[in-house]
Amino acid sequence: MILTVTLNTALDITYRVGALRPHASHRVSDVTERPGGKGVNVARVLAALGHATTVTGFAGGATGRAVRERLAGVPGVRDALLTITGPTRRTIAVVDELTGDTTQLNEPGPQISPAEWAAFLDHYEELLPGASAVALCGSLPPGVPVGAYAGLIKSARSAGVPVLLDTSGEPLRRGVAARPDLVKPNAAELAELTGSHDPLRATQDARRRGARTVVASLGTQGLLALTPEGRWRATPPSREHGNPTGAGDSAVAGLLSGLVAQLPWPDRLARAVALSAATVRAPTAGEFDGPTYEKLLGQVTVTGGTTAA
Repeated sequence: MILTVTLNTALDITYRVGALRPHASHRVSDVTERPGGKGVNVARVLAALGHATTVTGFAGGATGRAVRERLAGVPGVRDALLTITGPTRRTIAVVDELTGDTTQLNEPGPQISPAEWAAFLDHYEELLPGASAVALCGSLPPGVPVGAYAGLIKSARSAGVPVLLDTSGEPLRRGVAARPDLVKPNAAELAELTGSHDPLRATQDARRRGARTVVASLGTQGLLALTPEGRWRATPPSREHGNPTGAGDSAVAGLLSGLVAQLPWPDRLARAVALSAATVRAPTAGEFDGPTYEKLLGQVTVTGGTTAA
C-alpha cells in the first residue's frame, strides 16, 4: 500500500467558459467537481496504474463530506481521512475555452486545532507499518505547524518507509533538512529554496541541504534528477499543449510507482514524464488516457548515467 498525505484536501471545482474576461459576467458551459489536493490527485493516478493506495489528511463540513463521497467512487483508493470541525476548502479553476488557459483560485483551508493535529499524528503512526512508501504533498492548512512535514518525514524514516516530499516555501525548507528520500520541486520552488535559478546547481544545493534524491520539474523541458546513483535528464517527445493542471501530481505518482517497483532511475523518470505529458493532453484536468500514456512512455528521452552525483 502507498500512503499519500494531503493535509489540505480540497473539493476541486472546474468551470468552463467560452472566453474569460475581467469585470464581465460569464455563462458557464460545464462544471465538474472531484476530490482534490495534491496527495489525493497522486493517489488517483497511482490507483489507475494498479497500486493500492490510502489517502489520509483532514476532511470537514459539507465540503469534506462531498470529497469523501466522491473519493468512495475511485477504485483502488482507501479513505483514511480524519474528520475535523472546520470545512474543507474549495479550489476553483476557470478554463478559458478560447485560449485553453486556466485561472486558479485556492482557498486557504480550515483551521486545524491542536487536538486535531495530535489526533492526526497518532493516526499517521498507525498507518505507517502497512505502507511501502509515503508521499507528503501540498500546502499546510492554518493551525498546522510549519515544520509538520519534517516531523512526518522523521516518523517515516524511523519506520523504515521511504518518503517523498512535494511542497513549497518554508515547509519544503524544513522538510528537506529532515532528510527525505526524495523531493520533487518545480523550478520556481527549487529557486526559492536554494536561491539559484540554474537547475543543476540548485538540485546539487538541495541535496546538500539533506534530500537524498532531488527530481526537479522543469515544465515542458521534463525532469532533472540528481540521485546517489547518478544524474539523469528526462524530456517528453514534444512540447505538450493542453491543461497542465495535475501534471506535476502525475509525475509524483510515476516516481512513486517506479520506487515501489524498484525500477532503475531511467525507467522511473520515463514513467513520470510520460504520465505528466499524458495528463496535459487529457481533456479533463488531472486525468490521463492509458493508451496515450503507453505511447508516450516509449518516446521519452532519458540521458545521463550512473556517475557520482
